[in-house]
Amino acid sequence: MPVNFFDDYTMTIDGRAGVSAATIEAINPATEEVIAQVPDASRAQLDEAVDAARRAFPAWSARPVAERQAFVSKIGDAIEAHAEDFMRLLTREQGKARAGAEWEIGGSVIWCREIAKQELPLHVVEESDDRTVETRRVPLGVVGGITPWNFPVLLAIWKIAPALVAGNTMVLKPSPYTPLCTLKLGEILRDILPAGVLNIVSGGNDLGAWMTGHPGIAKVSFTGSTATGRKIMESSASNLKRITLELGGNDPAIVLPDVDPAKVAQELFWAAFQNSAQFCVAAKRLYVHADVYDELRDALVDYAKTVKVGDGAEQGTDLGPIQNRMQFEKVKDLLVDAKASGLKALIGGEVEDGTGFFVPVTIYDNPPEDSRVVREEAFGPILPLLKFDDLEDVVARANDTEYGLAASVWSNDSQKAKEIASRIEAGTVWINEIHSFSPHVAFGGHKQSGVGIENSLEGLAEYTNSQTIVTRRVPASSGA
Repeated sequence: MPVNFFDDYTMTIDGRAGVSAATIEAINPATEEVIAQVPDASRAQLDEAVDAARRAFPAWSARPVAERQAFVSKIGDAIEAHAEDFMRLLTREQGKARAGAEWEIGGSVIWCREIAKQELPLHVVEESDDRTVETRRVPLGVVGGITPWNFPVLLAIWKIAPALVAGNTMVLKPSPYTPLCTLKLGEILRDILPAGVLNIVSGGNDLGAWMTGHPGIAKVSFTGSTATGRKIMESSASNLKRITLELGGNDPAIVLPDVDPAKVAQELFWAAFQNSAQFCVAAKRLYVHADVYDELRDALVDYAKTVKVGDGAEQGTDLGPIQNRMQFEKVKDLLVDAKASGLKALIGGEVEDGTGFFVPVTIYDNPPEDSRVVREEAFGPILPLLKFDDLEDVVARANDTEYGLAASVWSNDSQKAKEIASRIEAGTVWINEIHSFSPHVAFGGHKQSGVGIENSLEGLAEYTNSQTIVTRRVPASSGA
């Protein structure tokens, strides 16, 4: 049955379309136009979705893992079959340019197919004539997924695929800023998944709070800000929910003096500004050795001048707008503070009046370490360049943050780079590359950047409990 991607957005509850009396406006961040009205779920509708997931759980978890894997692979097939419409709608609601939409939708297909190959092994601890001890992984029940607005499709799949393969059922809530693609995904999957296995409900902050405190939800998997993650952890304590939290970051990149600035400038630019820097693992503080600072600074600015910021739907656009007004105002406030503090903007620094949540690429020249543009996660196209000449000092500065999500080190001496990387307090440290992810590579934060792991068998295990079965064999001679 054909799916109209650009009209009629409904929730999916127990395999059926769901609407609500209250609605939320979806806004195109490039034009500020209202492009859709979506349901704002009531508490009763959340209860209905959770009940549907609980009813579906026994049959779904009892299916052989190969069958669950096949269903998840079919989710990837469905996304691929509608890829063009997903990309167009993603650009309309999120703002990202075509290349970014292709990366996200293509990645979603890959994640479904690769997670569908994963299976948690049975661990035989003891096998003797008298007894057997086996530890296996069992599903939790109903998983609540809460996804962000920067990568709304891909990060939904990061939760859906492992949760379903592990044998759980799910209630998923997209960000109220970017609900459209996720709601359409639910509509498509009504004909693919058994009713109740995946329920998608839309709404605002109240819905998120209801989910995290809901007694029928066994686990919450959340991607978003550290401040919200703390609230989720507190709320989830009410019934000891399992949680996975992928939170904020203020990721350092360290450039050693042996690099060729002309060769790394473009890659470092995109390390910082991909998706208009609305990226938890964007390079947000760029530490550059004094010996190459001036040359790399100039190369970055020269390249930045070639990058087009605009409506992602327009051909030739490289970077789109900030996704929503709330974040737009936060980024503008950082720019105002930087100007008031006398920081030197090498490019950008001023937001022009006009339609759309557009912020120019902004690079600051060696601001003080205690300035807001260094200390805070901008989540917008702002990059401080920071000079260093001592390795001990730069490692200390890189680690001087409450965050610990990711980092990168750039050098022609891979051994020295690895030594530095091993001292960085972050869950992922890339050397001479950045933003390489895989369904088979563990990803998670240290410190205030999160709890738990996504991706890999370790991430799959996050959607399960450990169960040990001890079997003592009765000897035939006992007469029992």
